[in-house]
Amino acid sequence: MLKIILPVVLAVIGLAAGGAAGYFLRPPPPPPEEVATEAGAEGEKPAAAAKPAPEKAAEGEEAVPTIEYVKLNNQFVIPVIKKGAVASLVVLSLSLEVTVGSTEKVYAAEPKLRDVLLQVLFDHANAGGFEGSFTDTANMTDLRRALTEASQSVLGDLVLNVLISDIARQDSN
Repeated sequence: MLKIILPVVLAVIGLAAGGAAGYFLRPPPPPPEEVATEAGAEGEKPAAAAKPAPEKAAEGEEAVPTIEYVKLNNQFVIPVIKKGAVASLVVLSLSLEVTVGSTEKVYAAEPKLRDVLLQVLFDHANAGGFEGSFTDTANMTDLRRALTEASQSVLGDLVLNVLISDIARQDSN
């Protein structure tokens, strides 16, 4: 019985410790004056964190970015359980596509956001979504859609999409 419970307990403890460490060790937000200049005054280029959507600008005008990408600080570690034991671990890195100026709101809501995203990932794992060819296009589309809906339940229309930037599965012996 201990052989079954111990890996699950260790995975949950590691996840909680990693999430707490990421939350408390993240860099402080920039002062409001820096945010205003990073957002770009007229004639300046947008900040590096803001990645403009492909837009056509009139001659002589720069395209104004309408979206930003916010990389969540820590990876998500999801245990895949088979026959009551951890069969594999899936590790994901996620980024959010958000409206311009929403980065600080995302980081302020990150603990709640991570909680709802983890629940979606656990549900996906329990439904067999990380078994077999787990990177199949239809499977990944369904996962992205569920993650986007969960993110929007926390942050509303600020979230446009969830991007899976890294994914790996480590099978047990």
